[in-house]
Amino acid sequence: MFTPPSDPINKTDNLKVSQLCELCHSRKAILKRPKNLMKICKECFYNVFETEIHNTITTNKLFYPGERVAVGASGGKDSTVLAYVLKKLNEDHNYGIKITLLSIDEGIVGYRDDSLATVKRNKEQYNLPLEIVSYRDLYNWTMDEIVACAGVRSSCTYCGVFRRQALDRGAMKLEIDHVVTGHNADDMAETVLMNILRGDINRLEKSTSIMTSSAGSPVKRSKPFKYSYQKEIVLYAHYKKLDYFSTECTYAPEAFRGTAREYMKSLEAIRPSCIIDIIHSGENLVLKPKKEKKITAKFKNIKKSENNMEMEVKSNGTISLFKDGNRCERCGYLSSNKICKACILLEGLEKNRPKMQLENDTSTEGKAKLMRELEKLSF
Repeated sequence: MFTPPSDPINKTDNLKVSQLCELCHSRKAILKRPKNLMKICKECFYNVFETEIHNTITTNKLFYPGERVAVGASGGKDSTVLAYVLKKLNEDHNYGIKITLLSIDEGIVGYRDDSLATVKRNKEQYNLPLEIVSYRDLYNWTMDEIVACAGVRSSCTYCGVFRRQALDRGAMKLEIDHVVTGHNADDMAETVLMNILRGDINRLEKSTSIMTSSAGSPVKRSKPFKYSYQKEIVLYAHYKKLDYFSTECTYAPEAFRGTAREYMKSLEAIRPSCIIDIIHSGENLVLKPKKEKKITAKFKNIKKSENNMEMEVKSNGTISLFKDGNRCERCGYLSSNKICKACILLEGLEKNRPKMQLENDTSTEGKAKLMRELEKLSF
């Protein structure tokens, strides 16, 4: 039980009972917790916030002694607070883990450049090693080019797939098999809401998992902030005076998640507990098992062929192909399918690249090329 020391500076003799911290009853309350509207002092807030994250880590057994862990660092409030708190808890509770900062450069001009500068400062402030992986090096595309080709509304879809793979690749490069991300309770609730609105039943059941991994990948990802409200993370960063980048992603407001976020804020204003309530609803969701399809002996379970190709028939009737240790045929990335999701998305982008280059070429020669291409089209 946390027992705060007396504070001779902030005397409470002249304070009303309603002005005192509801936990220690010895200091003036300076904030109201967004999660439960409890009025507490700054010192008690630090302790409660860190203790809840520690309980999440220990209850779910996220780490083991000697494990190497990479923090997905973007320079924003969530990842900055995560790196700070995880380093502090590791020292206070002797987790015995080795922490590294892993940052992804998506190639968003005017946004990612500044946030990466923040990550580099965090590296020095927290005395942690840093590794940066870029979309340009991995995919030969930047996020700005992807949006110009595929549109703003699809930006989060592309970025989500590419970012997850980039984190996995960066972790494997460092020989790390555990990445922690700053996804908070608000993010989790938004994901549940988005899957409901899209009718995506398959993802709905898994959207509240604290531990996830990409199919076929040895790298696991966990979310220590699963039950931490975004507002409390901001308050912690503010009172601790942490160095973080506060500008939102350029494309986020136009994405579908931005719409879900605004709706979630409206719900939270009416019912502050709605965020945790939605998460618990997702956790308790159990889907009716699908009927197993009858499969001929030729394709039952896993069967090897002459060219070292393996075939597995899943419970939903779909077939997954495995080759050379479950790797994508094109990029060699670990995947449960013949071609990974990133390569499928890249294929669509590459088909539109020549058209995008012609449209962006304003020179006389470029206009002539565009006219020749238009003449070939039939309407």
